[in-house]
Amino acid sequence: MNDRMTERRIKVAVLVSGGGTNLRALIDFERSGGMPSAEISLVVSDNAGAYALKRAEAAGIKTAVIPKKGLPAGEFCRLLSDCLDENGVELIVLAGFLTILDGEFTKKYEDRIINVHPSLIPSFCGKGFYGLKVHEAALSRGVRVTGATVHFVNEIPDGGRIIAQKAVAVLPDDTPETLQRRVMEQAEWIILPEAVETVAHSILGGGK
Repeated sequence: MNDRMTERRIKVAVLVSGGGTNLRALIDFERSGGMPSAEISLVVSDNAGAYALKRAEAAGIKTAVIPKKGLPAGEFCRLLSDCLDENGVELIVLAGFLTILDGEFTKKYEDRIINVHPSLIPSFCGKGFYGLKVHEAALSRGVRVTGATVHFVNEIPDGGRIIAQKAVAVLPDDTPETLQRRVMEQAEWIILPEAVETVAHSILGGGK
């Protein structure tokens, strides 16, 4: 038996807003043994109707909902921080999470928040670039190659240090929907789980 499996694992919270396809990739990767340094212990959503919550529940993962409607940004972040602290969370993963986290929150969890973005940063990123909008912009610009990026989160949208990137070809007959699917399958679902393990392993003192 691998001795690392008996060691402490970093508690990970995954923050979601929608369907949770990246969450599913993370759960599958953990169950396959690819995440010996981390465990997904909590899934938090800003949307009570997010299907990602059902995915988490089906996997036996604790869930929490913090509705953002009507809340000032600072208050939402305070409630989220309290929830994470109460659950002993050490690493935060944004997986299709659409609420912008304020500077106070990102500073508190510096180098402990990672996000996956569906482009090769610095292209098609920053405020207003999310979901299909990213792929629409890529096709409109006529790029031949796009991809995904996993990066640390700071107070600037998509502005944190890059952890991993993977390129994906843009095909002549692509639509935003077909391109989005290919980027998820060929990039996001691969590099995000790997990045979680890399960062968790580093937090445990296991390497760079």
